[in-house]
Amino acid sequence: MSKTNINIKNKKARFEYTIIDVYEAGIKLVGTEIKSIRDGKASLVESYCYFVNEELYVRGLHIAEYSHGNINNHEPLRERKLLLHKRELKKLEGNLSKGGNNTIIPLRLFLNDKGIAKLEIGLATGKKLYDKRNSIKDKDLKREHDRKLKF
Repeated sequence: MSKTNINIKNKKARFEYTIIDVYEAGIKLVGTEIKSIRDGKASLVESYCYFVNEELYVRGLHIAEYSHGNINNHEPLRERKLLLHKRELKKLEGNLSKGGNNTIIPLRLFLNDKGIAKLEIGLATGKKLYDKRNSIKDKDLKREHDRKLKF
């Protein structure tokens, strides 16, 4: 079995949110889900994380049905439990309950060295419109600068 480099990013997240802190979490998956992830058939676009009874879940993470799956294939948009250390969960929950408009969003889905699926999540604060404009302006300036250096 060849190891492929799976790295599915949520590009919209860094534009819409300011990332405060980043964590690496395991995901509780079924067999056909990990096979679909290894095929690169997952999307983080509209996903977010939330707490239920001091446990963290991700909602909106789309993992396509496995092409060679049978009747026991998984549901693409089901809620999945995230696996973190208890101290990390308490820290995240404390930051959410503290107030403000903090949220937890998935940033990246990847396979580690052992072939285990991991989800990089970030504690984030929503950006205002002027912050988004600044991000676009900075990106354009960097692109122009790189273009000038190329020639």
